Amino acid sequence: MRQDSKANNIIRDIVILTDFIVLNILFCLWFQYDRQGAHLSHSVSVFRPLFVANIGMVVSQYFYSTVIHEHRSTAEQVLRQITYLVLLQGATTLVASEVVAYLTGMASPAFSFTAYFTLMLYAGILVTRYAERWFVKRYRRTGGNIRRVVFVGADLSILPIYEFLVGDPSTGYRVSGYYADAPMQDCPQGLRHRGTLADLDVKLELRDGEHAADELYCCLPVTDTDRIRRIMRYCDNNVVHFYYIPAISRNFGHMLKPENVGGMTVFTNCDDPLMVPANRFIKRSFDIAVSLAVLLCLAPFMPFIALCIKLQSPGPVFFRQARTGMNGKQFYCYKFRSMHVNKDADRIQCTEHDPRKFAFGNFMRKANIDELPQFFNVLRGDMSIVGPRPHMLYHTEVYRPLIDKYMVRHFVKPGITGWAQVTGFRGETRELWQMEGRVKRDIWYIENWSVWLDIRIILRTAIQVFVHDKNAY
Repeated sequence: MRQDSKANNIIRDIVILTDFIVLNILFCLWFQYDRQGAHLSHSVSVFRPLFVANIGMVVSQYFYSTVIHEHRSTAEQVLRQITYLVLLQGATTLVASEVVAYLTGMASPAFSFTAYFTLMLYAGILVTRYAERWFVKRYRRTGGNIRRVVFVGADLSILPIYEFLVGDPSTGYRVSGYYADAPMQDCPQGLRHRGTLADLDVKLELRDGEHAADELYCCLPVTDTDRIRRIMRYCDNNVVHFYYIPAISRNFGHMLKPENVGGMTVFTNCDDPLMVPANRFIKRSFDIAVSLAVLLCLAPFMPFIALCIKLQSPGPVFFRQARTGMNGKQFYCYKFRSMHVNKDADRIQCTEHDPRKFAFGNFMRKANIDELPQFFNVLRGDMSIVGPRPHMLYHTEVYRPLIDKYMVRHFVKPGITGWAQVTGFRGETRELWQMEGRVKRDIWYIENWSVWLDIRIILRTAIQVFVHDKNAY
């Protein structure tokens, strides 16, 4: 038996013993609290600890398999799993107690009492689980309970996995290096080139224990079928876990991201968190709530803004313009009119000293006031508060063939403000590199979206109301 297997067995026994002790302490405290407070009848009080004890041991085994024994588990996964399962356990306990009380005719348990125990159970398991992880991490840092890893191939696709495995030494992974016919480009300093694929073949034939591994990650082209099969047979016969990484970076020039479709792994060149329904719901809810609040606050000032526009420039209060929206579809974007009515509004961007602007319109543009009617677009669902700024249809046609991935920015709803606007790429784009920089930042936002990023962008935009951006004109 391998040393890491022996260590895992010891860890398993310690975890089960610790869980048993902690759960029984919690049950004793709970039972004592119940008796002193006279919350329930004695029979129900006896039943509930026994019922939860059975569930508790099942929960204990689940945590063992996913949190302690699993090297790849993270602190966030531990917290999420504990939260879900303890809440489930509390709800199950409450329902079971209600059923027993109904069937026996005894007093119904108080909801607050079950909530108290659930909270106590959550805190107890949480502290215990992180304490166990701390001891396991300390043990792994000293060289115990490790898993040895070797890579095969020089494709850049192995780098994310390598960085994950060695990012935290406490996870217990030790990477001995990689075998490839040529050294990897931009290879991390800690990832050593152990030899060519021919050298690996010799090692496999000789069963050289010096380079034995617990896990082998193979990243060879699928056309190299014979060698991949030979490696798989070696792993199967020597109790080595085999993993295949698709060699896609060298063929396509950049990393593709895996997604699960119908239980199958597919790869995409665009990482879009807003493809997740839950994220779309969160963003849409946030947009509606903030838009309603802003429009309610704006309502008393709209007559004053409208009067200033009318006094300085004849024409409509609002400016309506066709823009390119989500999935390339056209929609009408609304703004407070900041220029005199002119025939070039749909073709020519505003410049710093543009004669088409009137005085109050120039102020509105610098303070972002002209964009406020776009909150109506947000409520309608055409736009979001934060996202890539929508461009005129003319500019979409001009830049689409000139800039690589230009249309990727239309995978999400356009925004009133965006990451490009708060990082120096706002306003007129006289040079092609300026639009390229804007598109690059828009794509970065799409791939890195989070609620906190939206809030950060909104706060930076709000600051520009008082500290005017030099590019805002």
